[in-house]
Amino acid sequence: METGELREIGKRAAEIWAEVLGMGPGQEKATFFELSGQSIAAVRIAGRVQEELGVWIDVGAFFDDPDMETFADGVVAAARAEAEA
Repeated sequence: METGELREIGKRAAEIWAEVLGMGPGQEKATFFELSGQSIAAVRIAGRVQEELGVWIDVGAFFDDPDMETFADGVVAAARAEAEA
């Protein structure tokens, strides 16, 4: 998988995160729980990432309380791993 494609996956994953959690300006560093994330939001984000990007994300990862950048990096890592498998 090429770097540009991985960058786009990370960007779209961040957009999905922001949309589902209703992230406002200045909240880029806020964690899942700081954005009032709950299990239904975790399922919605994971489902959209899988549907739109073809990348499987374990819903349990949200309960490690990532911020948007950490989440997007995890999606990119998962996409890279799936491509190399």
